Amino acid sequence: MTRRGSSLTAWLFLAPYLLLFGAFVLLPILLGLWISLHNWDFTLPGKPFVGLDNYKALFDSGSVSFDPFWKSMQATGIFTLFTVPLLIVVPLAVALVMNEKFRGRNIFRAVYFAPYVLGVAVVGVMWRFLLDRNIGAVNSYLGAIGLPDDTAWLSSVPAAWVALVGVTVWWTLGFNAVIYLAGLQDIPLELYEAARVDGASRWSAFWHITLPSLRPVTMFVTLITIIASANMFGQSFIMTNGAPAQDTRTAIFYIAETGLQNFQMGEAAAASWILTVALMLLSAIVFALFRLRGTMEDA
Repeated sequence: MTRRGSSLTAWLFLAPYLLLFGAFVLLPILLGLWISLHNWDFTLPGKPFVGLDNYKALFDSGSVSFDPFWKSMQATGIFTLFTVPLLIVVPLAVALVMNEKFRGRNIFRAVYFAPYVLGVAVVGVMWRFLLDRNIGAVNSYLGAIGLPDDTAWLSSVPAAWVALVGVTVWWTLGFNAVIYLAGLQDIPLELYEAARVDGASRWSAFWHITLPSLRPVTMFVTLITIIASANMFGQSFIMTNGAPAQDTRTAIFYIAETGLQNFQMGEAAAASWILTVALMLLSAIVFALFRLRGTMEDA
């Protein structure tokens, strides 16, 4: 087969993916950018071009959109700040246990991964009842052991943040733990055997072998966790509905409410682009930090 024929065959195999990528990823991205430049109310026939006015409104402190949008960005930042470290450290600890050989290991793995297969609606509704101030099981158990049993988990801060972060960590840590487990199983056992011969302790082996070997995995887990946390919507919508006083209304919550409830699609699209750029910058910083750390360790 000629080189030209091989190239044509490769493009034929890539064509289905490229068509799906263009239709469901690239086209929506371009359409969202186009909508953000218009006063786009899909209930009205006219959608006038307004240029960057939607973006200016979100950055103008005198605009009615300024405070709600940046308050939602602040809520997103708070949620991301607390969930990301926990969803890096806790799954790693769980993966280290799952990587050991002991009776019932498969059951242990299943128990920690099982919540992840549940949908956000199931998780949200279940924990909304469990955390209910009056009839919830959580307050009942706290009262049974002598702790305060009237905490408003879903309608006061910081209790609402504790509930949202805790539920999210419980729900999603299994996914990150499985990724870490795969990374742990790829580390050559010879490295640990050599460290043991040299008299290294388990902590020293973890610090000098396990963590450096898991650096690519940790970077991947960090990036996907940041993106997932910044896009949190379902837990807030179902469990707290943004309460109290919209303190837990995240950026995605604001975007959905602005676009789908208030029909201001142009402003919602502009807000989504601002969030996207912020995530791209944060991802670039994380990537650069991991790369710098790797360069320092290799030096």
